[in-house]
Amino acid sequence: MEIMNLKNWSRSHTLGLIIGIILPILIVPLVILFLSWAQNFYYEQLWYRFMNNNSTMSKMLTLAVLANLGLFYIFLNKEKYQFAMGVILGTVCYLPLIVYFVFF
Repeated sequence: MEIMNLKNWSRSHTLGLIIGIILPILIVPLVILFLSWAQNFYYEQLWYRFMNNNSTMSKMLTLAVLANLGLFYIFLNKEKYQFAMGVILGTVCYLPLIVYFVFF
């Protein structure tokens, strides 16, 4: 496996990065839905809490980012290493946001 640098950047890396960034955005409503079922809350209550409470937002974003782990595993099994690297980079893009919500 080759070491990734900007000289080796390919379209597959870019697509993996885009997928890694977009997937958690699409998963957040599902996380809120599952949590509302599990905790017997209304969806609107948890959505309001998600939008207005940084602590709750960081927890739900962390759960949504875990969806990238499954996608990463699938790309590794299919030996699509460039896509897998892009997904990991997309996951790392959420790190500053989550750290900000946890500490500020």
